[in-house]
Amino acid sequence: MTIISPHSANPLVDGRQSDRAMMVRRGVQRLFSDLRLSMVPELALASGRRADLVALGGNGEIWIVEIKSSVEDFRSDHKWPEYRQHCDRLFFATHGGVPADLFPNECGLIIADEWSGHMLREAPEHRLAAATRKAMLLRFAKAAADRLLLAELAAG
Repeated sequence: MTIISPHSANPLVDGRQSDRAMMVRRGVQRLFSDLRLSMVPELALASGRRADLVALGGNGEIWIVEIKSSVEDFRSDHKWPEYRQHCDRLFFATHGGVPADLFPNECGLIIADEWSGHMLREAPEHRLAAATRKAMLLRFAKAAADRLLLAELAAG
């Protein structure tokens, strides 16, 4: 499922994600759904960055997943450490064609395909400050509500 865009003929497609990245995201979303996490893809953060997937646990814990579809995708990205300031746990997600040892040990690691995902490594916890948590929860809730409205309007 892609982000909802009111500026597209098809509001469920925005065109930024490669097919491979979307496959990984679907697998992670299915894994997280099994873990009873709520998710918002492509969430804009206060820093101006956009997280590939933000998940919210029943206990209020916030996870960010950075999806990497290839070795080149990982090597060309130098912004991922900035995501730590917006979450309790930071994960990378990729597919089986990307070597797992490429990813730093200080982040969790998920291997996914279009059907599901497997958590190879838990992400270490680094708890958010209360004010940052509140801001992220409000950002998450507003984005989820706005996208639901757009989906309902697009459905007629």
